[in-house]
Amino acid sequence: MTTEDPTAQIVRSADRKHWWDGAIDSWQSFPATGNFDLASAAHGLLLVHNEDTVAPGEGFDRHHHRNMEIVTWVLDGTLRHEDSVGNTGVLRPGVIQRMSAGSGVLHSERNATGYTSRRPLRVVQMWVPPSTPDTEPSYEERDVSDALAGGDLIVVASGLPRDADRTAVTLGNRDAALHVARPAAGQSITVPDAPFVHVFLARGDATMDGVELRQGDAVRLTGGGSPRITTTSPGEILIWEMHSAAA
Repeated sequence: MTTEDPTAQIVRSADRKHWWDGAIDSWQSFPATGNFDLASAAHGLLLVHNEDTVAPGEGFDRHHHRNMEIVTWVLDGTLRHEDSVGNTGVLRPGVIQRMSAGSGVLHSERNATGYTSRRPLRVVQMWVPPSTPDTEPSYEERDVSDALAGGDLIVVASGLPRDADRTAVTLGNRDAALHVARPAAGQSITVPDAPFVHVFLARGDATMDGVELRQGDAVRLTGGGSPRITTTSPGEILIWEMHSAAA
């Protein structure tokens, strides 16, 4: 990249916006609950990046979305999805899900285990806008566990033309891609070079160019560059590569 003055903003886990209602404990990299101007706090194209812990049997009842690419990644537990156009799914760790709300869709998301299971759901949900509004709503999911087994950075959701033959699910934004890695302790990965990048350490500890990162920390990169992340314990890393910003 040739963008000038690359910068890195560290967002510590405890500094995220926090929302809790007794059943859902939400840590939000960008203020989402009650925010009707998501673009004002976005980084690149990333409007929402919530890490939610959902109690057994609880979740989000049926609600409406329009013109949003919603990407869901389960860290622990299972999530049950149902929507108004007939899609259903039970997501587990290693399964990437993309729902394109398009012209409008209703959906619900719940911890798939019952109240007596005592098994919480820990899930990351991420939103980016579509490149083309008001398309037909669509849904896609795919298990990428085998691809992640080697610890390398894998493209799991992308709308970039270069990823057409390798992305697990297709994203309705031609300027964005989500990468995931599950590196072993001591393993290094290279962050993609893009004008806007969001790095989230979902599990473990790591260093990035000498900066220590703990579980739940995020890094917002602007202006390009390809820093290296080295884990100091087994990790799970989610990286958004973005080549434009939300309007």
